[in-house]
Amino acid sequence: MSPAAAKDPRPIIAKPGSPPISAAGTSLVIREWTMSGPAYLHVHQSDDEAFHVLEGRLRFRFSDREVDATSGTTVFVPAGLAHTYRVMEPSRYLVILTPKLDRLIAGLLGRSEADDLRSMLGKFDTVLAEETE
Repeated sequence: MSPAAAKDPRPIIAKPGSPPISAAGTSLVIREWTMSGPAYLHVHQSDDEAFHVLEGRLRFRFSDREVDATSGTTVFVPAGLAHTYRVMEPSRYLVILTPKLDRLIAGLLGRSEADDLRSMLGKFDTVLAEETE
């Protein structure tokens, strides 16, 4: 957050019909998304994240089970838990995460095939689930 923003903080309000919310503070980021997560189970070793389904259905996969999350469902994923998710039908959802995880996702979305996935994940204290077993 810029020094000017810290001196005069303002709320970001997304009302029904507003454009998708995208807000980043010093310790929390919230984004409205429609895309699936990565195909692989992964573990954020020191960051929690949460999801709230606004419309549609997401399927969360954990090491021991899968859970469908429909409109109105919130899923909290604590640090250390292997997970991923996919969109099962056209969906809108909020993801609430740390700025570090937000930077990881931006890096993953912008990465080329030549980039080393494990190395990129490692820079953000995240590993593939198979590496924790």
